[in-house]
Parts: sequence; C-alpha cells; structure tokens
Amino acid sequence: MTEGYEEEHVSTPETDEAPAPEVLDAEVPVEEQAPEAFAEDIAPIPSNRPIQTVGRRKKAVVRVRLVPGSGKFVLNGKPMDEYMPNRVHQNIAREPLELVERTEDFDVYANLRGGGPSGQAGALRMALARALVAYQPEDRPTLKKAGMLTRDPRAKERKKYSLKKARKSPQYSKR
Repeated sequence: MTEGYEEEHVSTPETDEAPAPEVLDAEVPVEEQAPEAFAEDIAPIPSNRPIQTVGRRKKAVVRVRLVPGSGKFVLNGKPMDEYMPNRVHQNIAREPLELVERTEDFDVYANLRGGGPSGQAGALRMALARALVAYQPEDRPTLKKAGMLTRDPRAKERKKYSLKKARKSPQYSKR
C-alpha cells in the first residue's frame, strides 16, 4: 500500500544547523559540573530574629516563636506552670530542648489553639523540634531519631451510623 511513496527528507536551515546538545563528562562527578547556584549551602537563620514554626497533633495547632533568651515558656500569655499544671505535659513540651541540651538558650512564646492538654503538649513538642531544626540543622538527625519531627497521624475515629460511637454498638437484647 505504501510502495509508491518515498520517504521525504525536509531540509531547512533551522534543523541542519542546530547546535549539538551538551553532553556531561562521565569521568567528572556530577556535583563538579553543576552550576554555581546549586553549590551554595542554605544560610543559617540570624540569631537575632525569632524563629516561627507550627506543630499539630489531634485537633491542636500550636504556633511557636523561639527567641534567644533565658529559657522561659509563655503559653497563650501565661507561664507554663499556670497554663499546663500537669508535669507530664510540661515534660513532653520541654523534651526537644532537653534532647539537644538548649533548655536555657531560648525563650518560647507559643499560641495554642484547639484540642486538649495532651494534644497541645504534643503539638508544642513538634513545633519546638521544628524551630530547633530551623535554628541549627545539625540537630535534625537527633530529633528525627527521637521521633519529634514526625507528625502523629492518630486522630479521633469518626462515628458510624447504626452505632452509638465509633465502635460501640447498641445494647443487644436476646429476647
């Protein structure tokens, strides 16, 4: 069916004189051939500016400002002992600073919304860990290994129809 047709070659000045694509040398590592713009390291955040991060857990959302200071915690305008009287929650919130041994280096100003005390403590812990990584990226492996940079996906399970709660079934009567 295509016997009578011959392949045509279209010759135009644009296609005949196109420059050859640039080929990378296999002997030289790719890092050395990369443009200079990619070679720059990420600049650390200046120490005089506050670091702002967000942490979440369950329904709680916490916004943290980490400022170089003496180690005080201000949560929703109140000291930590007043806002979080439970020592367990206080220890959860302070854990990232204790892990990287910077408890007296920063003042923490946090805005906590939603959830309960446990969710807010977990969200504050995550926000603090993120702020410490933004301040000192070398702390990331330590905090990551401790699980402080991982968002806890557990949340309240939804209620299903024909059940009293998420899993509780109505009372069963045999007769």
